Amino acid sequence: PGTPGDGTAAAPAANATPTPARGTVILVGAVGKSAAFARQLADATATLHVQAPRILHAATLDEAIDLQNHPSAPFGRGEALHSLDPTEVEHWLARVEGADLFVNAAITPAVVGRRPTGGGRRSSSGPSMKADGPNALLSLGRWHAEPSPASPDLGLGTLDPKVRELIDAATAGLDWQQFDFARRGALSDHEAFTAQFAARDVAGLGVERNVLRHRPEPVVIRLSEGEPLELLVRILAAGTRARASLGVSTALKLPRPLRALLKERRVRVFVENDEAWLERAAKVGDGPSRIRMIGGSPSALSEALGGSLDVAVWAGDVTTAGRVELLPFLSEQTVTVTNHRFSGPSPLGEVRIG
Repeated sequence: PGTPGDGTAAAPAANATPTPARGTVILVGAVGKSAAFARQLADATATLHVQAPRILHAATLDEAIDLQNHPSAPFGRGEALHSLDPTEVEHWLARVEGADLFVNAAITPAVVGRRPTGGGRRSSSGPSMKADGPNALLSLGRWHAEPSPASPDLGLGTLDPKVRELIDAATAGLDWQQFDFARRGALSDHEAFTAQFAARDVAGLGVERNVLRHRPEPVVIRLSEGEPLELLVRILAAGTRARASLGVSTALKLPRPLRALLKERRVRVFVENDEAWLERAAKVGDGPSRIRMIGGSPSALSEALGGSLDVAVWAGDVTTAGRVELLPFLSEQTVTVTNHRFSGPSPLGEVRIG
């Protein structure tokens, strides 16, 4: 794979510590020993009058992906792969980390209406979204919940089974209106996940696939002192629908069925007051990079975290809008795939990207 983006990790030898480098090309397998390819690369560098790229060698595709994802290259903005093997491409797309992925295509900036760009690992900070993406404006303001009448329909049948189990497990701690609040939020999550967050080609060019997809991210959810249980259940439903890895810190003791379900799903739950939460947050340096706060003081949390740019905090009102509440649990990723081979059909036309 070729990785000329700024997110590529570099390692001169298997036992050495990788160091970040821009303009790095990783050669996998036999191509790294090809004299013809070496001549072509040298000729291209001289002809284009560009700086010679850093060349790394990897025995396998997985080894190359490990180099790309290595923490010593934390920015991960643009990553690329050059391969005509659909199996290799799908494997790479499933594992590589980065905001903008390119398959058999040059790494380029954003193209308005075709390829949103930005974000990914340390190439962004805070709860921001891709420039020119459909969620960019959603992250620039604050959203407030508005009261709405309860629905006479209390059915959960259309929900994702995992979400349905979650709400059922929390029912013992909710009254009718609280249950309905969590249920309506979960229904909105389901609609938004299908309509807004499913992988889709945003341009429909044919000769090039430009797919915007959303990947689950680990999130810690904090229910602060004085906040009701239904807000936690509603946010848990959003994280569950997004298939995100979750952790919970709560000032309330949870209903026994809900505790049992979260334990079964390997969700760590801490019952602690606000002071204990802030003390623990200050000590955990390698935890999830996203926190969804329900109530409490965002400024106190920021102070406890030392103003870290590596942790994004969502602290707005809890709403029933899935388009808003799913955002902390998903990261945007743009995938560009050249869909032709010298103007002929490409073997990558049916590669699964979602």
